[in-house]
Amino acid sequence: MKVKDVMHRGVAWVEPQTPIAEIARKMRDEDIGAVPVGENDRLVGMVTDRDIVTRGLAKVRNYMDLVASDVMTKPIVYARADEDVEDALHIMAKNQIRRLPVIDENKRMTGILSLGDISEKGGRDLAGEVMRAVSAHHL
Repeated sequence: MKVKDVMHRGVAWVEPQTPIAEIARKMRDEDIGAVPVGENDRLVGMVTDRDIVTRGLAKVRNYMDLVASDVMTKPIVYARADEDVEDALHIMAKNQIRRLPVIDENKRMTGILSLGDISEKGGRDLAGEVMRAVSAHHL
């Protein structure tokens, strides 16, 4: 099975100067936990709900002044749409990430592969294996 068969399509990014309050509202409204950050037609980072809390709220007094580039995770770890899902899962486990941007042959973001996508389309055993590997640092 290929990543493009499992991933969530139709992902839009925000610019590096997007306020984190706006990103948080986007996460709430779309029921998502990560938002890609792009600049000059290139993916430059990811902001997760955890990034907002640990790099934003926990470290800064005036969080209303923070923007995506202040809290985003970089460099980007990604998978290619035509890769085998097992290879993408290895990337997720190795980097202990739950959401993986997916790029096409033109290096354009085409979707995100999440643990939810894997459990829904890839099967319970595969999802369980990745969840154990991704969560290993919490044991």
